[in-house]
Amino acid sequence: MSDLYAQIVNSPPGRLIAPRVGLPRPAELRRHGAAESAATDVVLAGAAPGGRLGKAVERLLGDLGSPRPQKSDSPVGALVFDATGIADSTELVELQRFFHPNVRRVERSGRVVVLGTPPAGLPVRAATAQRALEGFTRSLGKEIGHGIAVQLVYVGEGAEDQIDSTLRFLLSPRSAYVSGQVVQVSKGVAPTPPIEWDQPLDGIAALVTGASRGIGEAIATVLRRDGAELFLLDVPALAADLARVAERLEAEAIELDITDSDAPATIADRLGAGVDVVVHNAGVTRDRTIAKMPEDRWSSLMEINLSSEERINDELLRRDLLRENGRIVCVSSMSGIAGNSGQTNYATSKAGVIGMVEALAPELAKRKATINAVAPGFIETQMTDAMPIPIREAGRRMNSMSQGGLPVDVAETIAWFASPASTGVNGNVIRVCGQSLLGA
Repeated sequence: MSDLYAQIVNSPPGRLIAPRVGLPRPAELRRHGAAESAATDVVLAGAAPGGRLGKAVERLLGDLGSPRPQKSDSPVGALVFDATGIADSTELVELQRFFHPNVRRVERSGRVVVLGTPPAGLPVRAATAQRALEGFTRSLGKEIGHGIAVQLVYVGEGAEDQIDSTLRFLLSPRSAYVSGQVVQVSKGVAPTPPIEWDQPLDGIAALVTGASRGIGEAIATVLRRDGAELFLLDVPALAADLARVAERLEAEAIELDITDSDAPATIADRLGAGVDVVVHNAGVTRDRTIAKMPEDRWSSLMEINLSSEERINDELLRRDLLRENGRIVCVSSMSGIAGNSGQTNYATSKAGVIGMVEALAPELAKRKATINAVAPGFIETQMTDAMPIPIREAGRRMNSMSQGGLPVDVAETIAWFASPASTGVNGNVIRVCGQSLLGA
C-alpha cells in the first residue's frame, strides 16, 4: 500500500503547509539501484586526536572513489568520525567540535557514522567515554531528520582491516532504513577472500526459508542479485508462489514444513554439498493476550519461529554442512526487543532468536562462521496493509524516518551479514526500523 500521507506532505502544497502546522514530512529515502555505485557521495572524514582508524577509513574512501568536499561549507553525502582516540569524558567535546559546524551540511537521505572502540576491557575512564558514544549517535539520529541515518560502529583492537564490508553498507543506499544502530566489528573468524563488490556473493550457496513472498522473496531477490545460488524453502501450501519465485531467480525449490520431525534431515540431505549462508526467515504471528492464549496456539508458533531453527542449525552443524566462513542469519523482530501487547508468544519467540544468536556466536566463531540477526520494525507488507488505519499510521510515524520500511531494507541488511567480507561481524542484532522510538 502506498503511503498517502507522505505523498501529500511531500507535494508542492504539502511542503509549504506541513512545517507551518508541525506535521512530520518524511524524506524520500534513496535506495540501492542497479545503476548506482555503492557509495560515491562526497564524504567528510574527521577524527579525535589519537584515533587509530584514520588510515583504514582513508583507504576505504579511496577504494570507493568518494570525493572530498571542495569547500568548508559545501554539502556532503556523509560524515565519518573516528572517535577511537577519546579516552576520557573531557575529550568527548571532540564530538561537538566536529559535528557542530558540519552536521547541517549532510544532504537528505545522507549518512553519519561514528567509529569507536568496544568499551569492554578498556580502562574505566576510556570505557566510560566510549560507552557515551551510544547516547550521542542515538540522539543525533533522532534530531537530524531529513532521512539521514546515524550509526555507531565499535571496532575491536586488531579488527582495523575488517571495516570495509560494514562501512560500504552503512555509507550506501542499501542501509536506507537502518538508523540508530550499534554495530560490533571484531577480528575476522576466517580470512577474507577476494571480493568482487558488485557481486559479493558470487559462488555462494544460500538457503532462505519462508521465501515464497514478502520479506522472504525480497531476501532471495537481493541475494541472487549479489550472485548467490539459492535454495528456497516454504510450506507445501505455498508451492505455487514458491515455484514462481524459484523460476524467476533460477533457484532450487524445497517444499517443506520446517516443523516436521524429519525436516532438519531432509534439508541437510538437499544441501548435501554444503551451504554458505542460511537465512532463517520463516515465521508467523498468532496474536492473542496470554489470558486468552491456548497452549496449541502458543506451541505451534514457537515451533515455527524458534524451535525449528534450533533443530535445523543443530543438524547442519552436526553434519558439518555450514562451510568455512559460513553465515547463519536470523529474522527477529522489534517485538522481541520491546515487547508488544497481544504478542506474548511472538515476542517470546523473537527474543529467543536473539538469545540463540548471542549464545551461538562464540561456538560458530570456533567453526570459522558467524551468526547475526535483523530485527525489523514497521515494514510495508501485506500484513501491515491489513492493519487498522490508526495503528498503521502510528507504526509508520513512530520512528526517526517518519515512514515505514520496505522488504528490500531487511533484505539488504541480510545481504551485508551474508557477505564473505563480513567475517568480523558476529553476534550482532541490527534493527531495521528507521530508528523506532520504541525499544532499545
